[in-house]
Amino acid sequence: MTIFEKIIKGEIPSYKIYEDALVYSFLDANPHGKGHILVVPKEPFVTLDEIPDEVLQHMILVVKNIAKNTKDVLNVSGYNIVMNNGEIADQAVPHAHIHIIPRYEENNLYMKHKDLELLPEDFKDLQEKLSF
Repeated sequence: MTIFEKIIKGEIPSYKIYEDALVYSFLDANPHGKGHILVVPKEPFVTLDEIPDEVLQHMILVVKNIAKNTKDVLNVSGYNIVMNNGEIADQAVPHAHIHIIPRYEENNLYMKHKDLELLPEDFKDLQEKLSF
């Protein structure tokens, strides 16, 4: 059982923001900024591709509503929506979850990165492999 399952069941306390039959949302215990919120499906799907479409559709609408409310209430002009999928992608808890991270001038989030330089033939190759 993951820590998120224990939070959803009330075995571990959390600062709940929203809950319905499909999702549970709460403040991240290790926030990247004030108001960092997680939205998790109640079923313990591990990654995005495991979440059934109807649950994912509902989940993203909840994320949208929470993000808008957070933006308005905390008076921030931007936010990040992040979902890490798999250990290699820094997913710390093997239970799918979406981060809503309000952005403030003073919190320089970890997402700063150097762009990868690709040649036109690299783009063409990727296009051919990934298109369906």
